[in-house]
Amino acid sequence: MFKVKAVRPEWVTLIASAFFLAGFNSVLWQHLFQITANDAQGIGMRVAFGVMILCGFNIVLTLLAFRPVFKPLLMLMFMVSASVAYFMSQYGVLMDAGMLRNLAETNATEVRDLLSLKLLGYNLLLGVLPSWLLWKTPISYRRWHRELFGKVLVGVASAAVIGGVALVNYQGLSSLFRNHHELRLMLVPSNYIGASMGYLREQVKSAHQPFAKLGEDAQRDPAWGRHARKSLTVLVVGESARAENFGVLGYERNTTPKLAHEAGLIAFTDVHSCGTETAVSVPCMFSNMGRKDYDASKAKNEEGLLDVLKHAGLDVIWRDNQSGCKGTCDRVTVDDVSNLKDPVLCANNECRDEILLQGFQHFIDTLDKDTVLVLHQMGSHGPEYFKRYPKEYEHFTPVCESNALNNCSRESIVNGYDNTLVYTDYVLSTLIDLLRSNQDKVDTAMLYLSDHGESLGEYNLFLHGTPYMLAPDQQKHVAMLAWFSDSYQKSFSVDTHCLQLSRDKPLSQDNLFHSILGLLEVDTRVYNAGLDMFAGCRGAVIDGVSARD
Repeated sequence: MFKVKAVRPEWVTLIASAFFLAGFNSVLWQHLFQITANDAQGIGMRVAFGVMILCGFNIVLTLLAFRPVFKPLLMLMFMVSASVAYFMSQYGVLMDAGMLRNLAETNATEVRDLLSLKLLGYNLLLGVLPSWLLWKTPISYRRWHRELFGKVLVGVASAAVIGGVALVNYQGLSSLFRNHHELRLMLVPSNYIGASMGYLREQVKSAHQPFAKLGEDAQRDPAWGRHARKSLTVLVVGESARAENFGVLGYERNTTPKLAHEAGLIAFTDVHSCGTETAVSVPCMFSNMGRKDYDASKAKNEEGLLDVLKHAGLDVIWRDNQSGCKGTCDRVTVDDVSNLKDPVLCANNECRDEILLQGFQHFIDTLDKDTVLVLHQMGSHGPEYFKRYPKEYEHFTPVCESNALNNCSRESIVNGYDNTLVYTDYVLSTLIDLLRSNQDKVDTAMLYLSDHGESLGEYNLFLHGTPYMLAPDQQKHVAMLAWFSDSYQKSFSVDTHCLQLSRDKPLSQDNLFHSILGLLEVDTRVYNAGLDMFAGCRGAVIDGVSARD
């Protein structure tokens, strides 16, 4: 059995720094080569960038190079970095606190969809093997005072190199860092370490923040006294449904053949999400904060739209076929159908979205209160799009049947994704038909809004979760549809002709909170008519002006 000669910690930190820079940062280097020129100045920029990062890593690892913790800490970093490098190279994800929050709040089904042999290979080659070599390598530490002096020398020398390189290349490097903020989110391991610290601060802040009530003054407008029957307002929360691929929104493919023939359907063309991942978009769209003022820790400790509706005396139910409501439904009735054992609609611990409509007619037949029902879809959740729909809805082929999307042709990825929308089309049209057939006994309406969009290979990005300021429009431009029964239009004074004329107006998820309150004639101080997308289209319309204005 071979015996490895003991090495000084300074050599271990330098070699480990070089390994982090070269072994885990292929995505960073590819991007750096794309944004810098291939001339002498561009090559010099790349070298300067690499030297500065190498020295920065070396300083940090030198500070951590103490006998009890150094090896275990490095081994942990190797293992985590291997997984992060895989997901960055596979899907183009960028690591920030939002992405870490998304990972922390995912469920077992979503995790299982991301597992692959390639991920195992990354962990073995970049995680297990270097960890084993490190464990087998003896490190020769000096006495504490000499060890401390050595760390100071290494730190000063590394800092001097960073300073010298920065001075020589100041103009180019300052421009690079100023114009390309994405670089820091690509740098492994500092990206996920920074994300972890940000997420931890968020959790600590949330834990110490008092819970705040919202809209306790909410009550139904006297206009409710004119309603002849109970009402059912269904709010469907879609998943990863980008507007660009909806047939009813102008997509070249007919991904919505049934919805295209639904009388009275209103398809809003310019709607943008609050975030690019479910963990942000869902709580944000149900809050009254808006995207610019959204604070995750505040959202966890404050009531939202569903609570205000409940204060107004409406019955509120959340039916879930996804990974939960991210706190928005904690104080209302919850019906989790995602793990039912239906032999037709459920398999492998996952149910298709038709399960949301199971027993729906009985639900309407026994409705005894004015109700808001939220249906949270599995929708178009990736990367295994082919699992999201029954085979008979596979209208577009060939289809990528792998979670390793960068190993599939873009055509097959888009085909699989578009098939999920064909199935969503079926589910939504079935829901509308059910609501229409019951409008004589219940006032019925549906509003569909996706939580965020999806990248399908544009700009080498897949899935979603890219930081909002860097995310392409495909992750932010979402589908929103509305349908109102004749009886609902009369009871709630909704002018659908007016809504059709305003369907191209710029909207966002910021509008949802106030629009639902306005639509349901809920009076409360937290309502803002300026954000109510229905405000100008309620009541009798005379010469294009609503009587309610």
